[in-house]
Amino acid sequence: MDDAISRFLNYLRVERNGSPHTVRNYGIDLRQFQVFVTTTVGECGPTEIDAAMIRAFLATLRFKGAKASSIARKLATLRSLFHYLGREGIVQASPAAEVASPKQEKHLPRFLSQEEACRLVEHPLGSSERFGLRDRAILETLYSTGVRVSELVALSVEDGLLHDGLIKVFGKGRKERMVPIGLHAMKAITAYLESLPPRQEPNEVSPSHVRTPLFRNRFGKRLSVRSVERVVEKWSRQLSNIPSISPHALRHSFATHLLDGGADLRSIQELLGHERLSTTQRYTHVSTQKLMEVYDSAHSRAKKSKSS
Repeated sequence: MDDAISRFLNYLRVERNGSPHTVRNYGIDLRQFQVFVTTTVGECGPTEIDAAMIRAFLATLRFKGAKASSIARKLATLRSLFHYLGREGIVQASPAAEVASPKQEKHLPRFLSQEEACRLVEHPLGSSERFGLRDRAILETLYSTGVRVSELVALSVEDGLLHDGLIKVFGKGRKERMVPIGLHAMKAITAYLESLPPRQEPNEVSPSHVRTPLFRNRFGKRLSVRSVERVVEKWSRQLSNIPSISPHALRHSFATHLLDGGADLRSIQELLGHERLSTTQRYTHVSTQKLMEVYDSAHSRAKKSKSS
């Protein structure tokens, strides 16, 4: 199993251009399964893995209190591994395909109202310090573009086309897309960049060109996902009547407010970088009140029934 997992992770990294965050999480899930198999039945190769072993692994996770979403993710990881091994001719059929995913509770995505979102992104406004300016730029960019936090930390100075009102984003699978960015976010980024001292450390070098991290820590290095999460948590906690939120809540707010403003789902799908429209449709339920208001004010039969 060890060799099979290593080859699969290398495939994700090289051929699929998987982000380091994604590859690391796949590796954690697969090594956890490998340890479970080794401790229960001993060393065995991928051809010896069957559906019963996978079900036992998932049952153990459930017994230990793992959430259904976490269990489903680990099963999806195993399915991806065996799909790859099947394509490579190492296994004849995927044992993971025989295992059903656990039913998951459907949680409404957390989002802010437009007033709450504006209060949050403008909260660091009074700070002229470099990190206050940076945090303001981070919050403005998350809400203005709806990018994933992993996409935000991957932004480089060379990706910005601020004069055109666009930024280049590398999404899942390193798929590139151009995303509009608002005037407030552009001004916040410009103010932050102007506050930075000259870089002393060498830039990150890719095979094609030099890349300068856009959002940096105190050492001039690229911020991590966790660092951005702490930034959002810090500023949201300081505001009354706003719950402590994650960067993903700003992504949800971005999509919800676009939908409320009349944007169609296809356009929102493109902006968010979703592969399937069904993923974007998660945001439709949060605008039910808005739809009802439009229906009541615009539909003749609705008006007639209200007056009666």
